[in-house]
Amino acid sequence: MADDGRTRHARWSVLALGLGVFAVGTDEFVLAGMLPLLGDTFDISIAAAGQVVTAFALVCALLAPVLGTLTARWPRRRILLLALGVYLAGNAATALAPSFPALVAAQMVAAVGAGLFVPAASVTAAALVPAERRGRAIAAVMTGFTAATALGAPIGTVLGGTLGWRATVWFLAALAVLGIGTVSAVIPKRITAPAPEGLGERLRPLRDPRALALMGTTLVGFTAVYIPYTYISAVFEPATGGDADRLALLLFVFGLVGTVANYAGGTLADRLGGRAVASGAIVLLVAALLVMPLTTDSFAAATVMVVAYGIPAWALTTPQQHRLIALDPASASVYVSLNAAILYLAISLSGMAGAVGIGWLGADRLAPAAAVVALLALGLSELAHRLAGPPAETLAGGTPVDHAMDKR
Repeated sequence: MADDGRTRHARWSVLALGLGVFAVGTDEFVLAGMLPLLGDTFDISIAAAGQVVTAFALVCALLAPVLGTLTARWPRRRILLLALGVYLAGNAATALAPSFPALVAAQMVAAVGAGLFVPAASVTAAALVPAERRGRAIAAVMTGFTAATALGAPIGTVLGGTLGWRATVWFLAALAVLGIGTVSAVIPKRITAPAPEGLGERLRPLRDPRALALMGTTLVGFTAVYIPYTYISAVFEPATGGDADRLALLLFVFGLVGTVANYAGGTLADRLGGRAVASGAIVLLVAALLVMPLTTDSFAAATVMVVAYGIPAWALTTPQQHRLIALDPASASVYVSLNAAILYLAISLSGMAGAVGIGWLGADRLAPAAAVVALLALGLSELAHRLAGPPAETLAGGTPVDHAMDKR
């Protein structure tokens, strides 16, 4: 019974960590729906407003490994609560920001909290469960990002359209308060969580060509995914007519489809291997991005398009995690945390690339430009597979081996 109690508590703890990731992840995803509102308030273009996405994601990407190193000896629970507290403070300052530069600065503070929370949550989840369940626990925590897209972004967009963008930011602050309360109530005060203490150790996967190719796939692939998502209000403006409720519905459909696609991608990766699912998803993504400009004049067509776009966009997430974890299962938390930083970097690049694309090509040609980027990701995915080498059974002279490592 004692073991059953510990198991149940571990499950609740993993759920609490997933809720925290949902809270900090919603900020990133809801910003895309707020860009027109920010543009109106501060009298700036959509492309200029999109740089708040770039700033938030860049801070997360660059500071996550550094903050993880500086706090490596701290108790996990303290780190989690500090991260949520900083995130709360940043969003409170954002809601009160009198100018766009002040808003960007406040969001950068919130990003410090998000960048600290996500890797700490991964390490904590891995420490709370038996070794054979660490990969699943980390993946469960990271599904908070999917929930942020499916629920957080649409709710925040509707609030912004109804009550103004400041109401959306107060919603983010409320999520942070909920996360603080949940972590305080559920996460144990003392957790044995061996974390790599040096920055070099945290960046060690980047010295492995296989991991470098896989993370390059994540970086380039999700840059392609988020170029149209970050500027979804501009891409589908003809279909929504600038209506916040219609935009929120598109975001909801994207997130709902993403939740299913994320689960399906993980299931297929177990059966077919991460490489087959990841590369297949990228091929479908390229096709969807090329077709997207043909669907932006009708709301019905746009809704169907968002489904076709959301399936490969989210089906890519879990297979990439599986491929990385397969490289070194014992260091799963290191690989997944670094991959999360790479994902934030991709979002940051999408904000910059999308702004340039709108200026040079126009919002209607943003998706085909992203398709070209996705083709590069496909090449990197296949390169990662080649670097993994031939199946282990060939090297062993036909001796049966675990095929989970052969399908990377």
